[in-house]
Amino acid sequence: MLRIGVLCSGNLGLDTLSKIVKEQSVSFVLTDNNSSDIIEFCETHNIPYYAGNPRNGKASDFIKTFSVDVIASINYLFLIEADIIQHANLLTFNIHGSLLPKYRGRTPHVWAIINGETKAGITAHVIDAGCDTGKIIHQIEVPIEIEDTGANMLLKYAELYYPLVERVLEDLSSNQLKLITQDEDEASFYGKRTPADGEIDWNWPKETIRNWVRAQAYPYPGAFTFYGRDKIIIDKISFSEEIIDNSQPNGTLVKVKPKTLVKTKNGAVQLETIRPENCTFAEGKLFSNENRY
Repeated sequence: MLRIGVLCSGNLGLDTLSKIVKEQSVSFVLTDNNSSDIIEFCETHNIPYYAGNPRNGKASDFIKTFSVDVIASINYLFLIEADIIQHANLLTFNIHGSLLPKYRGRTPHVWAIINGETKAGITAHVIDAGCDTGKIIHQIEVPIEIEDTGANMLLKYAELYYPLVERVLEDLSSNQLKLITQDEDEASFYGKRTPADGEIDWNWPKETIRNWVRAQAYPYPGAFTFYGRDKIIIDKISFSEEIIDNSQPNGTLVKVKPKTLVKTKNGAVQLETIRPENCTFAEGKLFSNENRY
């Protein structure tokens, strides 16, 4: 049995960790301070752990007493440095939520939906000094369906993360590991998103707005706009066949009953789910960031 160190964060990290410990020998866990469920899991199962930023030697001081064959990074928040990368005797690898080399960086499944992709996936790759640049071990393609949100793409991923980890470990144990160098000509990188990045531009086409909304829908912070001084979070929209007066500004509330219709660059969208739910809108008013002041 291989000795493994696991680097993980969040619900996806916990779900995968809980499956790994049933089949493998986990020597230690690195996580972040906000992943309280992972910390509790480690304490309950007597797994040594370090919570916090691992950089500048902080975590390497913790793991130096543990000899491990493999380090597996699962939804881990931090980039790791050479002191951790080189600690494993055989392999240090990561599971990344895209089909590398496309969508390197943070929240790749969200960016894929925003960009209108019809497929995403997960990649097991060797961790090197770059960000998601290491050699590819295996990939699993995951379709993005028309109603998929960022949150439910992660539910799809959750079913696939441990089987992919298991496949990597089996290949390593049987000396069948094959590594594929990433094609830099196909590479793309997307940075970290924050809740403040979710504002809707009503000058976009309706298709772009729909992807923007569903990518960030609840339980994510959500795509948003402003109605007067109120921030409105929109979790779901649909397309409307309403004939639009093109002389009206984009963002105009064309109708408010029975549901709210909003003018965009190329038609109208209907608001299906919003936060808060009890907003009262007036026909002819605008959704815009200009009304806050």
